[in-house]
Amino acid sequence: MAFLKKKTKTEEPMDMDAVMKKYDRESNVRIWEGKPRFAVNCVLAAFSLFCLYVTLFTSWLEELRLTTFVAWIVLLGFLVFPARKGHQKTNYIPWYDIVMMVLGTGAFLYFSFNAVSIIQQGSNLTWYQVVIGIVAILTLGEVCRRSVGLPILIVAGGFLVYALIWGLSNPSFLRRLNYSVRYLFYSKEGIFSTPINVCSKFIVVFIIFGAFLERTGIADFFINISNAAVGGFSGGPAKVAVVVSAMEGMVSGSSVANTVGSGSVTIPLMKKTGYEPEFAAAAEASASTGGQIMPPIMGAAAFLMADYVQLPYSQIVLKAILPAVLYFAGIFISVHLEAKKLGLRGLKREELPKIRPLLGQVYLLLPLVLLIYLVSTSTKSIQYAAAIAIVAAVVVSMFNKGNRITPKRLLEALAAGGQGTITVAAACGIAGIIAGTITMTGLANMLINGIVALAGNRVIIALFLTMICCIVLGMGVPTTANYCIMAATCAPILIRMGVPAVAAHFFVFYFGIVADLTPPVALAAYAGAAIAQGNPMKTALVSTKLAIGAFIVPYVFALNPAMLLVDTNVGEVILISITSLVGIFGVSAALEGHVFRKMPWYLRIASAVGGLMLIYPGVVTDSVGLVLVGTVMAVQYITGKKAIVPAS
Repeated sequence: MAFLKKKTKTEEPMDMDAVMKKYDRESNVRIWEGKPRFAVNCVLAAFSLFCLYVTLFTSWLEELRLTTFVAWIVLLGFLVFPARKGHQKTNYIPWYDIVMMVLGTGAFLYFSFNAVSIIQQGSNLTWYQVVIGIVAILTLGEVCRRSVGLPILIVAGGFLVYALIWGLSNPSFLRRLNYSVRYLFYSKEGIFSTPINVCSKFIVVFIIFGAFLERTGIADFFINISNAAVGGFSGGPAKVAVVVSAMEGMVSGSSVANTVGSGSVTIPLMKKTGYEPEFAAAAEASASTGGQIMPPIMGAAAFLMADYVQLPYSQIVLKAILPAVLYFAGIFISVHLEAKKLGLRGLKREELPKIRPLLGQVYLLLPLVLLIYLVSTSTKSIQYAAAIAIVAAVVVSMFNKGNRITPKRLLEALAAGGQGTITVAAACGIAGIIAGTITMTGLANMLINGIVALAGNRVIIALFLTMICCIVLGMGVPTTANYCIMAATCAPILIRMGVPAVAAHFFVFYFGIVADLTPPVALAAYAGAAIAQGNPMKTALVSTKLAIGAFIVPYVFALNPAMLLVDTNVGEVILISITSLVGIFGVSAALEGHVFRKMPWYLRIASAVGGLMLIYPGVVTDSVGLVLVGTVMAVQYITGKKAIVPAS
């Protein structure tokens, strides 16, 4: 692995922890050392074990299970996350955090211990029950602010203010407040709705699985096998970034974490090869963000989507494969064309890892392969499949000397799984409040009717307006919560316009994801820019260009759901895959302005138009698009052969 450590002479070491803390709220945690650290890890591990036990072996009343789960989240949220960024005192938690932790945990436990009587009580809340509900909502919001950030709270706060002032018809403010608390806290329409339910049943088990898989050393294996496979080709390190991010995306749930994790290796190598800092950062950020759409985990949104559209999880994963492949193909094509334009070469043979030793580590993939097999064949429930995969990860680690999961590392993995759940669960809880408020006030129907009226019968306009809504609402919001908001606000618009439900949900999911790349809140791009020491805004713009597939592919499956395997056959799937791939190539070539040599402006326009026509489904558009792109490539090839001086 010597090639991983080589740096240029002018390159200064980058503090990856500092980058994570700046761009990823989940990394800003309290500093616990010694015995307090061990104690906190034990509490986090106990939470993970609690989730596994409840999910696998109990059939608790749903209100009891969910309220207890969120009580744990509030307790751990204040225990792990400080009130603000910056230097924290070691082994210290201020008194006001203890007070909020006790009050918030107590509020949710009150519901837990009185779940049956509260259900039977109906709509008549006492004044202290209203106060308890308010305390619960506020403390959960504070945990979300600390672990996730302000954007999602601003959205939730805006909807709540709307509900309390304008959205509800009762003239009495106290009655509006009473109704809101009952709806959002004492029912299954707010905090305890689909997002937190799916999180407590499915997502948490997969987060724990990811923590165990990470400790088997699979991340290093992904990087090394990708270098061995494509590192020697033109612009190799950038292609390595694409392949690694696709692999890591199968098990990871964070664009920023993906960017920093693999980018700490690939970005310096890309710069060393000759890529500009901004392009190197953008290639890593766009590929890492694509990890959120790569099955089987998909940033945990796959589980939520399965519940929303009432399809088996295995079907969601299957439908996601082709769009994800096209997305990564678009980035791969772009980095290849950029390398050709700059005349870049790959890594030297001696810098590449040997393939034979790596093949001996293929066993590290067994837990992931086992998980996919169990889920796709419905041999076991999703929870049991993940639990079996966790055991497989422990067994596999025993054959990897440097990454064996010892009792100490077992505790660390359980603690990491528990800590990773806090952010997702807090975001899901607040997303439930947002969705509940929209439903409670009838705002969803108003939004749907407004956009449908504006679009008329033109689906393409509805898709465009929905795309804008998704990008704006998704800025700075984590993947899972992002999708929950989109599913409640934007997906019904497309369904009303005749788009199949699964295509509508995939559409809003994709455009919520690209908010991590599009300015002004492009967290993944900014994290990559920090590692590359490049311009953040320029990196975000280049990232958007590289991720053009994420802006095109959703329109393809919304207009022709065959890409999602809806009402289609093998022939149609193959045809749409080929035409879409050629179309993405045409658009990418137009954006790069180079294939075999520099493209004049009129050829770039022709290539872009042809690419877009190939992507838009239809025999006529496909035929015209194929002629345009084919002609441009032929002209490029002929003139490139005749050129005496290589394009600069």
